[in-house]
Parts: sequence; structure tokens; C-alpha cells
Amino acid sequence: MVEVDIIKLEIFRNLLSSVAEEMGTVLQRSGYSPNIKERRDFSCALFDSKGDIAAQAAHLPVHLGSTPESVKKIIETVDMAPGDCVILNDPYMGGTHLPDITFVEPIFTHEIPTPAFYVANRAHHCDVGGKTLGSMGLCTRIEDEGIIIPPTKLLCGGKLNHTFMKKIMSSVRNPDERKGDFMAQLAANAVGKKRLLNLVKKYSLDEVLFYMNALQDHSERMVRELIKGIPNGIYFGIDHMDDDGMGKKKIPIVLSVSVDEDEITMDFTGSSPQVAGNINAVHAVTRSAAFYVLRCLVKMDIPANSGIFRPINLILPGKSIVNASYPAAVAGGNVETSQRITDVIFWALSKALPGRIPSASQGTMNNVTIGGIDQRTGSEFTYYETIGGGTGASVDKNGINAVHSHMTNTLNTPVEALEHEYPFRVTSYLIRKDSGGSGVHKGGDGIIREYEFLGDAEVSILSERRMRGPGGWSGVDPENLAGTS
Repeated sequence: MVEVDIIKLEIFRNLLSSVAEEMGTVLQRSGYSPNIKERRDFSCALFDSKGDIAAQAAHLPVHLGSTPESVKKIIETVDMAPGDCVILNDPYMGGTHLPDITFVEPIFTHEIPTPAFYVANRAHHCDVGGKTLGSMGLCTRIEDEGIIIPPTKLLCGGKLNHTFMKKIMSSVRNPDERKGDFMAQLAANAVGKKRLLNLVKKYSLDEVLFYMNALQDHSERMVRELIKGIPNGIYFGIDHMDDDGMGKKKIPIVLSVSVDEDEITMDFTGSSPQVAGNINAVHAVTRSAAFYVLRCLVKMDIPANSGIFRPINLILPGKSIVNASYPAAVAGGNVETSQRITDVIFWALSKALPGRIPSASQGTMNNVTIGGIDQRTGSEFTYYETIGGGTGASVDKNGINAVHSHMTNTLNTPVEALEHEYPFRVTSYLIRKDSGGSGVHKGGDGIIREYEFLGDAEVSILSERRMRGPGGWSGVDPENLAGTS
């Protein structure tokens, strides 16, 4: 039996994560849309032959915890050969919501006939068709939210599938922008493939595979040690979505967390059935939230890979707001319900780890979509961004003002870039003073961002925490955060 060399383990940890980081740099610098090149609304990762995360960059939590399901679904359904690239966005096949399109490519070596690794990236596209500009509007069926892409080869033997590309581009409102971002995603995977093959050439396939597995085992051990530090027991949490946009209000997300030695079970039984509006979250999104919370609680900086999932057991009732089934609309589940699921998990665990977990953060991504005809060019445009807010206070300090928190890790779009690209201006962009609440330690303040439109435009806002603000963990207002048992 080969023993793990702890020095090499750290070397490979950094080698593999640097490949994913470089993929992200290529995608950001090659991106066509401001959403990719400025906001960096994308994620990159490396996967082993089974489709488990081997390493990932410090990108978006809601992407990275869910992407393995896409990769595994592609492995199950598509026979891949060298030079292939398979893409998908179907939330019921491991995706999150339709604007997030995942590109997966196999990496073959001379030693074995099947893929030794996979590289993948997922990026949010500002429009993928559907009934509303930006593909994030009020819908009751997923077909109305945009084009649904099952696992399909965009590259076959290194050659572009022009028929499939034409089908996608004919379904979206700004095809030139989409095509430019597609090319950037292909470029990112190409760099990842090259770097991984260089590692195999330098160290051998066996050694790279060995340390990929060893790093996952290491992360699993670290999470199990974390769980051992949580007192055995059952801890409860409940919070609510404001509404679904279709008339249903105060929609519960219910959680029972059971800690047993070095394993943790998160049971969402009792959560609302899936709703008519688009705030339904698919299984992959809920899994991402659990992944993110456990990684946050580990004090040391552990490798972010699939080993983190191993001690976590999820119980998700079918056809529910945390495990939606076709044909439920899901655009808001990825961006809004994911934030509430995170709040509920932290809320439940705060009772087991008093003083360790800050109060709830803003609890919304504040999704803004703007579209119309650019009078300067006569062409159609769509723009998407999320607006940051405040993070929750901790036992010894105030929250942070005006940042993105939890399941989003994007940046703001610089005003100059936005005004250059689109027919509107930002007339005000500042911190909303004293909006973070009161207390011994206050929550972080939010943001004011005002727009001036230079022509007709269609605007939609998908947001939460408007009816019930985020609660503090001490002295909770039951109307804000019910369920203090």
C-alpha cells in the first residue's frame, strides 16, 4: 500500500487548484459579456474519472457544489471521445437554472482507454431565451424560462457542432454575446486539459490519480473532525421565503439536523411543496448549500473537493421547494432559495455551536435584469447583475457593509464598463447607511444603486427579504425568523 507523503499532498493540492484558477482567469479574460469578464459569474473545477470534484477554484458556491451532478449525468448519458465537449443547462440533470450553462470535456491519456479526468466550467448567461428578457422572469413552467439543453456535444472530435450551435443561437436574444461567451468557456477548458496533461507527463498518471484521491480523503477526514466537535443531538431550523410571485406567501423551509459522531444528516421534511412561481430549488442547489455551510465551519483551509460531501446525508422530500421536480420553474431557486436554505442550515447549527456562527446575512442576491433595444446600435441587449448587501454580525463584531455573501461570490459591474456597454447610466452607487439593523453588534449595511435609462427598457427584479428581514441569532423576532425550538 502506497503511503501519502504529506508534503506531496500539499504540492498537489496547490497544483490542482492552480489549474482551476487558471481556467477561471482564461474564462474571465476571454469573456465577451460584462457578466463574465467583469462580474465573474462563473466557476471552474477539475473532476476525477467518476465525476467527483478533485479541485476547484474559489468561485461561486452555488455552482461548485452542484456541478458534480452535471458531470456525472454527462458521464452516464454520453459516450465521449477525445476532442469532445458536452454542454448542458437542464436543472433536472444536475444543472441549477437555465442561464447557467456547463461545459464538460474528458481528458484521455495513453495509459487507459477511458477518460482519466474531466474539466468543467459553468457560466451564467444573461439570456437563454424564454418568455422574459434575461430568462429570470415570472414563469410557472421551466420551458417558459428559456432553452433547455440536455447533455449534447458542442464539440465532436474537436470540431464544432454548427447545427447545434445554430439552434441555441436562434433561441436567445443576443446571439453574438452568447457565442462569444461560449468560445471563452471552450478556451478555459482547453487550458485545463493542457495543464492536467502536463502534470501527468511530469509526475505520471498513477501519481496524479493517487493524490487526487488522497486529497478527497483528507477533506473527508477534516469534515468528520469538525462534525465530531458538534455535540450529538438534533437541531431544528425554519425560515420562510417571502412569496413565489404567483400569490403564495410565507413559504416554509424546514430543517432537522441530526449529528451522530462524525456524520451529519440534514432532513428537510416538512418544507413546502414546490410552488407555482420560479423559486423552486432543485436537488443540486440544496446540496450546494450543505456543501458550502460545512466548508465554512471548518476552521482550517481544507481542499474543496467531493470529500466534503461524504459525511453529509441529505433527506429531501420530492416535489418540494428544496427538491423540485419537472416541470417546476426554477430560475429563482438557484439565486434566492439557495440563500434561504443556507440561512436555515446555519440557524439550526447555531444552537449546537453558540457563538461560532454569525447572524443571517442579507439573504438575497437582488437579481436585476435589464433589456430592450439599444438605440445606439438598433440591436437587442440584455444585462444582468446582482446587488450586494450586508453580512450578519458576529458575537464580537459588526457585519460587513455592501458585499456579496454566501451562495454568490460575484463582483459588481464597474460603472464605467456598464455605461460603455449599455444604454443606461448609474446615477448613484453608495452604502445605505444604518440599514443593517440594531443590536450590540450590527449587521452590515446594504447598497443603493440607481439607474437612468437612455431609452425604453424592460426591468425585472428578483429579490427576497422584503417582507421579513434576516434575523439575529440572539433575541430573534419570531416574525422575522420563526421556529426557535
